[in-house]
Amino acid sequence: MARVTAAQRREQDAGAGYNAFVEACPSRKLLDRISNKWVALILAALGSDDAHQPDSACAGGPRAMRYSELARLLAGVSQKMLTQTLRSLERDGLVTRTVVPTVPVTVSYELTDLGLSLYGMMRGLKAWAEAHMDDVLAHREAYDTRLA
Repeated sequence: MARVTAAQRREQDAGAGYNAFVEACPSRKLLDRISNKWVALILAALGSDDAHQPDSACAGGPRAMRYSELARLLAGVSQKMLTQTLRSLERDGLVTRTVVPTVPVTVSYELTDLGLSLYGMMRGLKAWAEAHMDDVLAHREAYDTRLA
């Protein structure tokens, strides 16, 4: 039986296309990563000029944000989780990290072209969740009442 190298396997997968319904498909891991709440919120937030205003549309568009801005915006995220999530986004090519040698050091994050291609969907997903939360809560209550 001939051995297949990792490069050959990637070439075969790319030629056949990816199918997340197939258990071994690597796109499943990507879906798992981008469906994480912190990833979704970071991508939605990066760098809306008005991300701190919950009811506003993203009129300003994406921009670079400092780590501290993201930490303040994402209530409840721990420093460890924010750091890990930003590193994974950088590794996947969705975010770029820029370090400016000032005192203290300034670190900012910005969406790459690949990240920008996902940005609109994440903003839309966030907006959908906010707009339909009352409906979901009502359905949950009705469901739980039926089971009781």
